[in-house]
Amino acid sequence: MGLEDHVGDVLAKARAAIGASLAEVAAVSGLDTAAYSALEEAGSSAGTPEWPALAKKLGLEGSKLARIAGGWLPSERDLGQWRELRKVTTERGMAVNCYLVWDEVTREAALFDTGWDAAPVLALIDQYGLVLRHVFLTHGHADHVAAVGAVRERFPKVKLHSSAPETPVDQRNRSNDFIHLGSLRITNRPTPGHAADGVTYVLGTWPDDAPNVAIVGDAIFAGSMGGAGPRLGEARAAVREQILSLPAETLICPGHGPVTTVGEEQANNPFF
Repeated sequence: MGLEDHVGDVLAKARAAIGASLAEVAAVSGLDTAAYSALEEAGSSAGTPEWPALAKKLGLEGSKLARIAGGWLPSERDLGQWRELRKVTTERGMAVNCYLVWDEVTREAALFDTGWDAAPVLALIDQYGLVLRHVFLTHGHADHVAAVGAVRERFPKVKLHSSAPETPVDQRNRSNDFIHLGSLRITNRPTPGHAADGVTYVLGTWPDDAPNVAIVGDAIFAGSMGGAGPRLGEARAAVREQILSLPAETLICPGHGPVTTVGEEQANNPFF
């Protein structure tokens, strides 16, 4: 799977955060305005940008920005090697990821976001003989919650977890939540910016025989971040403090694009 954002998307998100015009950024890039505009739109242009100057203007890290432009991808990995974790991608104009995890002994499962369509998730639940106990929402954008109704219709007793302010009190994430799913432990960390209700869920195991997993929604992607406009500073701080502070081997499972790790993002993400 390719990155969710090409280098032009990264540039556009960073430019939106500082409110700069195309012409203003083009002036430091070594490209004319038309060529720079093409770079943002398509991820490539007729000329070679001056990456260090461009990065400095946009508050990015130059060598990492050039690495994204050069085609960097995170290492491919089989999520099935992390106990029982599956990524399900559905598409309706855009592709979105949700994640199903379960305890291999109790067969109790949790779903993180729902994507557009419940059918693939429900098929996995049937295939592995699971009982869905929890649905954890990383934020309330439509592509992440579209199938909540269908999931709850099938599992009416499922416990919903969200950080949206309108969420009923008994379904709202609390900072001290520590939820057990058999040998799995699930905690939450606030990661606002892309969405005001953004939250990251961290999965651990007992005994501690697997890396942590951070299910991050759109807080961070492999090589990029979710769009946050003028709230990009808040979004960056949340990612730095709540996600990139986890151990380097922690798997990052984003709402779009490929799975990555904390270590790979520290080394390659131009926003950090």
